Amino acid sequence: MAHYRIGRVSQEIQKETTDILMKRVRDPRVAGVTITGVDVTGDLQQATIYYSILSEKAHDGEKTQQGLDKATGLIRRELGQRLRIFKVPELTFERDKSVQYGERIDELIKEIHQEDQ
Repeated sequence: MAHYRIGRVSQEIQKETTDILMKRVRDPRVAGVTITGVDVTGDLQQATIYYSILSEKAHDGEKTQQGLDKATGLIRRELGQRLRIFKVPELTFERDKSVQYGERIDELIKEIHQEDQ
């Protein structure tokens, strides 16, 4: 039964974090951030929020990570007001590598098709 709650909490955190980033965080470093997923521990004490950005540059990725780290307190406070849970989990932000991985696979497939022709 607890697995359902973890799933629901992670979905709510993802939805509300996206809304908070769009409406409340005014830092230009986090503009264009897309929340791709949330992993919550079984005891709901920690949450890892995965995000992606459109830019491929390492410098932009570092700036975005700094902006998200700076906004963590605001996001956590807003989540506390919006969610009906006893304790708001500690938040950590990690860049989602699956988008880059998928793009690399697409490039490899294109190379294979070009070699066949």
